[in-house]
Amino acid sequence: MSDELDLLLRARRAVVDGREQPCCVGVRDGVVVAVEPFEADLDARVIVTLPDDEVLLPGLVDTHVHVNEPGRTAWEGFDSATRAAAAGGVTTLVDMPLNCLPPTVDVESLAVKRAAAEGRVHVDVGFWGGAVPGNLEALQPLHDAGVLGFKCFLVDSGVAEFPPLGPDELERVLATLSSLDALTVVHAEDPEVIAGSPGPAGPSYAGFLASRPDAAESAAVATLVRLARRTGARVHVLHLSSAASLDTLAAARRDGVRVTAETCPHYLALAAEDVPDGATEFKCCPPVRGAANRERLWDALRAGTVDCVVSDHSPCTADLKRPDTGDFGAAWGGIASLQLGLPVVWTAAATRGIGLPEVVRWMAEAPAGLAGLGRKGRIAVGHDADLVALAPDETFVVDPARLHHRNPVTPYAGRTLRGLVRATWLRGQRVSGEAPRGRLLRREG
Repeated sequence: MSDELDLLLRARRAVVDGREQPCCVGVRDGVVVAVEPFEADLDARVIVTLPDDEVLLPGLVDTHVHVNEPGRTAWEGFDSATRAAAAGGVTTLVDMPLNCLPPTVDVESLAVKRAAAEGRVHVDVGFWGGAVPGNLEALQPLHDAGVLGFKCFLVDSGVAEFPPLGPDELERVLATLSSLDALTVVHAEDPEVIAGSPGPAGPSYAGFLASRPDAAESAAVATLVRLARRTGARVHVLHLSSAASLDTLAAARRDGVRVTAETCPHYLALAAEDVPDGATEFKCCPPVRGAANRERLWDALRAGTVDCVVSDHSPCTADLKRPDTGDFGAAWGGIASLQLGLPVVWTAAATRGIGLPEVVRWMAEAPAGLAGLGRKGRIAVGHDADLVALAPDETFVVDPARLHHRNPVTPYAGRTLRGLVRATWLRGQRVSGEAPRGRLLRREG
């Protein structure tokens, strides 16, 4: 096979078929064509043997990223976001349809976004379409144009150009998308519960937490499950922060409702008890809750009630976090963690006795399946040769100046994390951050 392989990677530790094992991985034309025992007699134009302290992983798939370009490129952008992704072991991301201008709510705005990204991405990028009031007729054309599914809000999104759906509008959207067997991904917080809660103001984190109570998520998830049951639609709960919704999700799945859920690194690694007043870098919606809630989310991941872990990378310029006042009511809500998601999750997982195969399932295989990206998320013959060399026992201190995010505001600054990404390959080529080789993905089939 020496004339056929472009790259051969030998690893004494690799996550393949759900377990760690020694192997070698042969790549030709960007695709994995051989997964063999470590000692297999194969040759290639380039041979890389990973050192003993590295583990070969499939490239991660992050299905919840706000790139914000075009329109709010000062917040982030395709070049900076995909550099950060590659540095963090993410080889595929899916961009959200809001916080950019125009929002991706019709075929014309999708074309604008694709033009902004073309030739500027260092990893592969797919796109969600948006479902907003009044664009019901645009959903099938967006589906036909290759979006991977549709995002909607049930509560104020924070930007006026992407308004939320009411229950009747949501049901009509789900009925339409069910006929296409298209996925709907939902920001599930109930506006009436939030309106009846005390408004956030000032530097008190406890006050901010009270403004987005567990009941807001519980009510919205219950509405979503009810309408998914009625329409037969495929639905996905975004950034689940509250364990109070877990029983509803588990019961719906037992009944055959097609509902999945994700959570995020910040909900698994942070706790409300540890957030200082005025530390608006911790603000996100829904919020980081208490330590006991966090442990229930870990239990739900292990039980399969929560399917995947993705970043909800939602950056902004530093001034919008209101560091001058520390006012949680005025600050933008979002945590930028695209580059740090893997070490954040691995650090927290390792302390709980959870292995890398589970982390890979939650951060690579399950998100790829969610988005219908059948060639991503696994080291397997026929899959894209998207690969990561991770030193799982090496620690580092988070220095915001070393992050590739355009605005490196992070609640992880100064934290010691475990797991250093030493190399990333996209379709068998090392990602250097110099020559963008990423592709813009369309829905398969």
